Amino acid sequence: MLHMSNESLVVILIVGVIAGWLAGLLVQGTGFGLIGDLIVGVVGAFIGDWVLPRLHIHLGTGFLSSIINAVIGAVILLLIIRLVRGGGRGAGWGRRRW
Repeated sequence: MLHMSNESLVVILIVGVIAGWLAGLLVQGTGFGLIGDLIVGVVGAFIGDWVLPRLHIHLGTGFLSSIINAVIGAVILLLIIRLVRGGGRGAGWGRRRW
């Protein structure tokens, strides 16, 4: 069973919110609100943790590298969502909010 301290959970939440917010700015130009940014950032962190080592990209350890890793994964997630939804601003992407 996975045991996580309260401090670890707080760090995960902070990294998730920051990464989701940054990815929202990079991909769409606006964020998704606190909960949306948190979800995108945390899922993005898992994607980044999976994809980057397979590309032989190692960012090191620490808070900043965790944020960069999660932002990269969140951007990948948002681009996949954009592809699945079928396009950019012409398809209504810029008007939707999570």
